[in-house]
Amino acid sequence: MSEKPRMNKSRRNFLKTAGAGFGAAGALLASDGVAVPRPMTEKEKLDRIASNTWPIRYIFKSRHQERTNPTSEEMKKKYGEITMLDFPDFTKKTFPGVTQMDLFSGLFGDVTDDSMYVPVAVEYNGRTFKAEEFDPSSASGKKWLEKMANKMAATGTKCHHISNNAPRNICDLDAAKRREGIQVAKNWLDGAAVLGAKSMRVNSGGPRIAPEAVMEPHSYPKNDKLAQYLTNCIESFKEMADYGGKRGVKVTLENHWGLTANPINIRIIVEEVGNPYCEASPDFCNWEHEYLLFHGLRALAPYAHTTVHAKYWNRWKNPDVQRNVRIMKEANFQGIYALEYEEGPWDGVEGAKYLYREVLTAL
Repeated sequence: MSEKPRMNKSRRNFLKTAGAGFGAAGALLASDGVAVPRPMTEKEKLDRIASNTWPIRYIFKSRHQERTNPTSEEMKKKYGEITMLDFPDFTKKTFPGVTQMDLFSGLFGDVTDDSMYVPVAVEYNGRTFKAEEFDPSSASGKKWLEKMANKMAATGTKCHHISNNAPRNICDLDAAKRREGIQVAKNWLDGAAVLGAKSMRVNSGGPRIAPEAVMEPHSYPKNDKLAQYLTNCIESFKEMADYGGKRGVKVTLENHWGLTANPINIRIIVEEVGNPYCEASPDFCNWEHEYLLFHGLRALAPYAHTTVHAKYWNRWKNPDVQRNVRIMKEANFQGIYALEYEEGPWDGVEGAKYLYREVLTAL
């Protein structure tokens, strides 16, 4: 029997060394053989970022121009005035390489067309205010959504997420109010599907400050009222998630006020709903106290798969954007970081650009 050709020792050592560095799909391998993700390319990083209308809402054309504030007037002088139909071009110009967008519900529609808006009553701090909101189920609203979809197709941009404040009373104790809020959410899910959105935030509703526990005689504190709000919220999100699944749009809970100020409540709702079309969309800074700034995000990170709001807000001493991005990376988050600057040393456009740089660096 003839011997097999022997490999040159130096070549054999080279292949052994080279093979130790890379695994499947080009992943780097550590010395212990555990796969380490390769560094992302610049394009891959940019694909993980979304522009956001919220920081620049001041330059959007309003239905009530007489209500403009000094911030709006100053920013419009600097950047000009736009509408939602202009935002795709604004995104490409302001954030080179970014094509994903996070759109705020309050900026939808042609502000000169009354037919696509409906009157609503908004309760805030015990007072009721009259307002008008875009109606995605109206005939003119549907035409506008198609126009926006065509604009995105023409510019190569995409609506990734809708930050929606329109559906209200989702956990309300009043069954009629809750049904109305769910229907508004369904109308918006229909509209989100037209735009190709992957997810849409729906607020929990209910009191802006969650009910406190009460002390029962000779017992521990108990919070039956909070539990009832949670029950209602869970049932509402079950219905919305089922509907969203049929439209291909996830419904998400953001750490806002009321029930969702506590990240554990968001986890309870998502787990109890038990539907892949219901998940968390954490915000880096929407917390009630500084200890939640990173611990709260870490608690929500495993429940977020599609969208987070990468926020800077000077209400906190150290709103470390890069640290928050790393927390999401550690949880293997593969979704999109939307640039939602709130308040600080810059205006909305400059602040969003700061976030753009911070997220790119952390990725």
